[in-house]
Amino acid sequence: MSSGLHVLIVEDKPLTALMLTEMLADLGYASADVAATEQQAIALARRHRPDLITTDVRIRGGSGPAAVASLIRDGPLPVVYVTGNPEELDEGLRPVTVVKPVCEALLARAIERALLRAAAGTLPDLPVPDPAGEDEGASPSRGS
Repeated sequence: MSSGLHVLIVEDKPLTALMLTEMLADLGYASADVAATEQQAIALARRHRPDLITTDVRIRGGSGPAAVASLIRDGPLPVVYVTGNPEELDEGLRPVTVVKPVCEALLARAIERALLRAAAGTLPDLPVPDPAGEDEGASPSRGS
């Protein structure tokens, strides 16, 4: 990875955010902003557009997918969902996901997939998850 890359970590658990910050530094990211809420994520990304976003699904004051949906209106961004709730993401969109607990090797592979996807321009629009869990067209089974 080249120097100067910036990541936005959207995570409301401080220890997880710290662990991700350290892993991403090891992977070559020179700077990171950490947001604990949807609105904070949007504000930080608009102030300093990230080269990568890692986000949890469930965060205080909103959701990671809602923050991402808002941010990709300004242009595509590579996104890796780092979550304990992958079932809450729309599998039809094939989100790049790492299930908690995170290991650096899996995170690195997920970042590569997200970067390739962004470079190819194959980032889908991400819908906001239905808080009632009643997404239309949601598949009852999980594939890999």
